Amino acid sequence: MQHNVLILDFGSQYTQLIARRVRELNIFCEIFPFNHFPDDLSSYKAVILSGSPYSVRGEDAPHPDLSQIRGKMPLLAVCYGAQYLAHFNGGEVAPSNIREYGRANLYFIKDDEAFFEEVALNSQVWMSHSDTIKQMPTNGVLLASTKDVANAAYRIEGETTYAIQFHPEVYHSTDGKQILENFLVKIAEVPQNFTPNAFVEDCVKELQEKVKDDKVVLGLSGGVDSTVAAVLLNKAIGKNLYCIFVNNGLLRKNEFENVLHQYKDMGLNVKGVDASERFLSALDGIEEPEAKRKAIGRVFIEVFDDEAHLIEDVKWLAQGTIYPDVIESVSVKGPSATIKSHHNVGGLPDFMKLQIVEPLRMLFKDEVRRVGKTLGIDPELLGRHPFPGPGLSIRILGAITPEKVRILQEVDAVFINGLKEHGLYDKVWQAGAILLPVNSVGVMGDERTYEKVVALRAVESTDGMTADWVHLPYDFLMKISNEIINKVKGVNRVVYDISSKPPATIEWE
Repeated sequence: MQHNVLILDFGSQYTQLIARRVRELNIFCEIFPFNHFPDDLSSYKAVILSGSPYSVRGEDAPHPDLSQIRGKMPLLAVCYGAQYLAHFNGGEVAPSNIREYGRANLYFIKDDEAFFEEVALNSQVWMSHSDTIKQMPTNGVLLASTKDVANAAYRIEGETTYAIQFHPEVYHSTDGKQILENFLVKIAEVPQNFTPNAFVEDCVKELQEKVKDDKVVLGLSGGVDSTVAAVLLNKAIGKNLYCIFVNNGLLRKNEFENVLHQYKDMGLNVKGVDASERFLSALDGIEEPEAKRKAIGRVFIEVFDDEAHLIEDVKWLAQGTIYPDVIESVSVKGPSATIKSHHNVGGLPDFMKLQIVEPLRMLFKDEVRRVGKTLGIDPELLGRHPFPGPGLSIRILGAITPEKVRILQEVDAVFINGLKEHGLYDKVWQAGAILLPVNSVGVMGDERTYEKVVALRAVESTDGMTADWVHLPYDFLMKISNEIINKVKGVNRVVYDISSKPPATIEWE
């Protein structure tokens, strides 16, 4: 695959959004930490430097080696990147006298500049910095200003280097996408060839070249990612693909049987393996979220290893890993800053003799769905909400028991079925229930109860990197709450989670 655009991450909360906006232009891009990017840049057509929570004036400021980039290929520096180019190249960066955060408007734009083509005067932009560029770098040419930020945008004479102190990737910058398009398409001349059809064609070819006539075992989950991965692999290698759907005992109610039935008519070679007791035994007594994820990841690998040995000469393990999994498991600051680990990221243990193949590793969730549509996968399956790899284990706070799993499965079924019956399911990106580690006092009839509390969660998102809670109708929430308490033995209280990501994550663990 042609790499096209390299994004160097300096730790900004907006870095992933830069990638999303670039992908929306049908341009493929990749994110790398500023201190660990590819040695060979020959396949890239442009580079973008992200923002950062650091100050260029600080002793711990990220200080990348740009000698192979600066002046040799089109470069766009955003916020910290713009300040970095100024501070270390003859300019001056100083603390701002005023708070430069939030909405601002471009009250000056230099005429006849391709970078600001089709961007109107007074266009709204989003600022997020405490330092400001007091003096531009050597050979800097002023391109735009806001009322409070004199050097809001500049280019460097004699280079295809552009810099902006605002964030074009956030929706608050009304012409941000246009600015990115101007830089990438009109100035850097990056081809807009990253489409679902092109991805399928390239991916199938790469899989055939990589796997050849080897056998591949794939763990199906019933979700969008593993299903699209399976269909891609089936298109590439056909009968050499062996799919395994594992019941880890932490699936939704009746999901094991329903998913196996769903795959029956898709032409996939699927084997169902019920390993419920094995997973629940491994989770016995474990309460800490990361420990749960690692235990489940370990057992998944053990199950796959066992099943793989039953297939003669299998050499590859395929996974439905997608780009947000990769991004959240790699940090500019190192492993200590990781939000959460993912059981399908990071390779395989030495004892397992299978090589790994991840056809969707570079796609965001919405891109996976578009690829699935191109492959002709049932829209109902593609529209399924994301479901965490560790299943209900990370929606049961605290220790896992079969009884807690039963309770949560029942609650989840009432909630999800209710969303479907009321025409709300497709308006929600992801929904589920969480079993809290507390009991509350209630009253049913004339009797006092002391039972479990569950939280309902529904969010809207594009790719899971950010998410807002959904304003479900009060009447619907009232009906679902009443139905859960009446039908699910062991629950006497229902609450609704109104937290967005960030600062919260979509899952509670």
